[in-house]
Amino acid sequence: MPPVRVAVLAFEGVSLFHLSVPGTVFGADRAPGGLPPYEVQYCAPEPGRVRTDQGMAIEVPAGLEAMAAADIVVVPAWNHPEQVAPVALTEALRQAHARGAQVVGLCLGAFVLGDAGLLDGRRATTHWACRGLFARRFPEADFHPDVLYVDDDRVTTSAGTVAAIDCCLHLVRQRHGADAANRVARLLVTPPHRQGGQAQYIEQPVPALPSEHRLPGVMEWAREHLSQPLSLDVLAEVARMSRRTFTRRFREATGTTVVKWLVAERVARAQQLLETTDMPIERLATEVGFGTALSLRQHFAGQVRTSPSSYRRAFREGRPPA
Repeated sequence: MPPVRVAVLAFEGVSLFHLSVPGTVFGADRAPGGLPPYEVQYCAPEPGRVRTDQGMAIEVPAGLEAMAAADIVVVPAWNHPEQVAPVALTEALRQAHARGAQVVGLCLGAFVLGDAGLLDGRRATTHWACRGLFARRFPEADFHPDVLYVDDDRVTTSAGTVAAIDCCLHLVRQRHGADAANRVARLLVTPPHRQGGQAQYIEQPVPALPSEHRLPGVMEWAREHLSQPLSLDVLAEVARMSRRTFTRRFREATGTTVVKWLVAERVARAQQLLETTDMPIERLATEVGFGTALSLRQHFAGQVRTSPSSYRRAFREGRPPA
């Protein structure tokens, strides 16, 4: 299998963390039987020495022509989001996407994708702290300011800092499935792949009360019993809380509602089964707790923007399912 070619943009003042995330994630699973090989190359508008945000100087051997041969192009957090990106860079990104590459903007790197016109009419996100500036600069984008990352027609944008890891794990999952993404997460000693629709941040931290420690156990229990009719009352009883207290604690801890969380978990489980089994859609719907194939299709389309059958077919053919 040919290697997946990744071009990562470097520039003066680039985030050292974001610059290292793609190579760290895509190079984590080198064991026999692990991920297919990834070739990560760094490029810059002008090859040569570049100083990072941490003051370290690095040598960048390639220019923007590296994007012309890449399967994935990654733009780390842009350090001047209020300024329009250079024309040479935005044109290289447009050409890469038109050729079929997946173009990724990590954090404020989404601004560069916006300057390239790649976000017009597409879903996008960025760091929550710059949501106002982003909305003003790119009014044609379908802006989702509260999510971890979002993917639309080979254009992927993420929230800040650690969400870059979630975003790259998402790219691994697209190509190689949920088991591969979770295996990479374990190797990096990071939480398993998180769905992009999770909240970027929690407005109110959970108070330090004994009851808060029950929530992770309840959520894990729910994941193991998705086929059952899991109501709010059932989960509150497992947590040994009142319905009202559980609802409040759950929202404080996750940034979402129980119903939305359950739908996301069921869709994620459906994706895994579609990737790894030939289970009929009707049986799969029951297995993940949607009850009927119609309900599965509706929720799946709402989350993944494609049908379960199309997702399975695309994944088996080795191309990004959505």
